[in-house]
Amino acid sequence: MASKEIVVVCGPGGVGKTTVAAALASMAASYQGGKVLVVTVDPARRLSQALGFEPLHRVQRVTGEAFAGAGVVPRGELWAEMLDTKASWDALVSRHAPDKATARRILDNPLYKNISERFVQSHDYIAVERLFELHSEGDYDLIVVDTPPTRNAVDFLLAPQRMAEFFSSRLLKLLTVPYRSHLADAAARPFYYVADRVLGTKFLEDITEFFILFQTLSDGFVARAKEVERLLADRRTTFVVVSTLETVPVREAEAFLRLLPTRGLHAGGLVLNRVLPSYMMDLTLSRRAEELSQRAGELALELSSDGGPLQGYDAALVERVLKELGNNFDNVTVVAKREAAQRAELARTPSVVADVPELGEDVHDLAGVLEVGRWVWS
Repeated sequence: MASKEIVVVCGPGGVGKTTVAAALASMAASYQGGKVLVVTVDPARRLSQALGFEPLHRVQRVTGEAFAGAGVVPRGELWAEMLDTKASWDALVSRHAPDKATARRILDNPLYKNISERFVQSHDYIAVERLFELHSEGDYDLIVVDTPPTRNAVDFLLAPQRMAEFFSSRLLKLLTVPYRSHLADAAARPFYYVADRVLGTKFLEDITEFFILFQTLSDGFVARAKEVERLLADRRTTFVVVSTLETVPVREAEAFLRLLPTRGLHAGGLVLNRVLPSYMMDLTLSRRAEELSQRAGELALELSSDGGPLQGYDAALVERVLKELGNNFDNVTVVAKREAAQRAELARTPSVVADVPELGEDVHDLAGVLEVGRWVWS
């Protein structure tokens, strides 16, 4: 991370990706120095809670008091931002519109408001657009971006290309034929006939007007999309994939790791979160667990007898608990061995693989974020 300017954190949902993104940024600010920004595009918005922020859509600095509460004096500065999709889209339209009047007509259009606020793909595009904007401003030494879950993270990568393709698509050409004049060519007439019957004339006219206005942004959007693609493929940008060692997240992480090099993107690291500790595979402990199961009846009598630590408890109940304890340890050992094998396979792809163990409690503050960061750093 010391040699990069952008770190994009990707991975399946529910694996602690947002926490890892915050941990990477926090550790970089604490020990590498410089001015570090972490941006979350995760709709769950957990990052602000972990860093002690209200969910406000503006860049905020993590205070020295917050670090002091975590027992750390940072060498640099940590900043955080929650992405505001609607505000970012408004700014983008204003920037690329040919004039203020056209920008206002687009911003006031009901269809635009629905797309910018509710359309999922708009979130992906505006995320990379905001990343490009922040990097171009040059205010930060390092930007760490937390992306949506893997399916959306792929969309995050493809968003610039899809935006460029949209402006040259047949659908947009059909929609922007002047519907009111009925001058659509022969190829477009079947489309308009079906659309008119399904959607209604007024609704179709509103859509047409919106896309005619939206097409005036084409040159600016396409040019920026190409610049964003170059930035993601730049040597100063790296991708960190986060996963647990459960079956489904591992498959998604593997697929994403395979995708990155095909698009000329750098797979910088893999963070395996909530892994079982290595001592679960200790042979001595396994033998102790087996002995506990085998001698459960004998031990139960000793423990529940007069003067024993479990005096007064039902010996049969104690025996059952001891057997379950030994058997459960054996079952978890099997899982730990499977995780170790999966980790060995995953470790062949990126150059850096880090493990974060299952922690005693959920991460809810900066101290917890930094604890995760220390595991990644070590």
